Amino acid sequence: MKRSIQRPTPGSLTFFSSSMASPKKKLQGLVAATITPMTEHGEINFSVIGQYVDYLVEEQGVKNIFVNGTTGEGLSLSVSERRQVAEAWVAKGRNKLDQVVIHVGALSLKDSQELAQHAAEIGADGIAVIAPFFLKPWNKDALINFLKEVAAAAPTLPFYYYHIPALTGVKIRAEELLDGIQDKIPTFQGLKFSDTDLLDFGQCVDQNRQQQFAFLFGVDEQLLSALVMGATGAVGSTYNYMGKKTNQMLEAFERKDFSSALNHQFCIQRFINFVLKLGFGVSQTKAIMTLVSGIPVGPPRPPLQKASREFIDDAKAKLKSLDFLSSTDLKDGNLEPCS
Repeated sequence: MKRSIQRPTPGSLTFFSSSMASPKKKLQGLVAATITPMTEHGEINFSVIGQYVDYLVEEQGVKNIFVNGTTGEGLSLSVSERRQVAEAWVAKGRNKLDQVVIHVGALSLKDSQELAQHAAEIGADGIAVIAPFFLKPWNKDALINFLKEVAAAAPTLPFYYYHIPALTGVKIRAEELLDGIQDKIPTFQGLKFSDTDLLDFGQCVDQNRQQQFAFLFGVDEQLLSALVMGATGAVGSTYNYMGKKTNQMLEAFERKDFSSALNHQFCIQRFINFVLKLGFGVSQTKAIMTLVSGIPVGPPRPPLQKASREFIDDAKAKLKSLDFLSSTDLKDGNLEPCS
């Protein structure tokens, strides 16, 4: 039976904890990798998280979130800040979001364990962990042992591995890691695969068909390819502001209207390709989110620098041309319709 507990965090938020594992439905569909809103002075702006939840649900049709990951600048936050951010999202998402997964990866095993235990205490729906990336695990066994210790700190929560080798430098193939993983980590439920190696991803799916894992793809511009290979969902930053368009692609794929699904993916690719050429990362994602949603998510925390005015103007024009923004000042000839 669940009991409520009070924590001294912004807004005196109420949380729920359970001493027994509760059945969780499979994590699937779109999962927004949430941005951590900040003030101009680099402090976390908790005041807009409720508005952010409503925007995701009502405007983008996205009801699952991945908190404190790369997009959320999780590794740039203190452990205390990460706890507070997790608490805010869980509380504000109560009865609105389907699942809140908290990324608890850290360089320190103790920090990861603390964050994992905290996620369970506040009623999160799952935890995810990246490979530690300074003193790296150089083989599967070393990585599994680290992940096992973190998962054990939250034995009631589904556990997801966050595979992002371009950032961690840990090149252990996900296919290799998944082989027999539930024997070592009984709570393992799937992975966030943020890599362009579709051979590795495909083999993760092919070799684990009996396991009912969640295969969550993390390269937004290649999602349709991953769906063909068996992805059950996707975690990404663009679903914060292009979730509606991506959901249209998922719906077309589900009804086997592959031509429409491809058109939606190409439309999404046009924008991502454009901003990648300008230089696209967390800083630019925050600028675009503010532009599209009207929610002031602020600048990134150093060492990242805020997006330039030139980038914002160029991105705004491209969004309008693709009809992602309402446009009253562009002529039809400037539109690139995405249908």
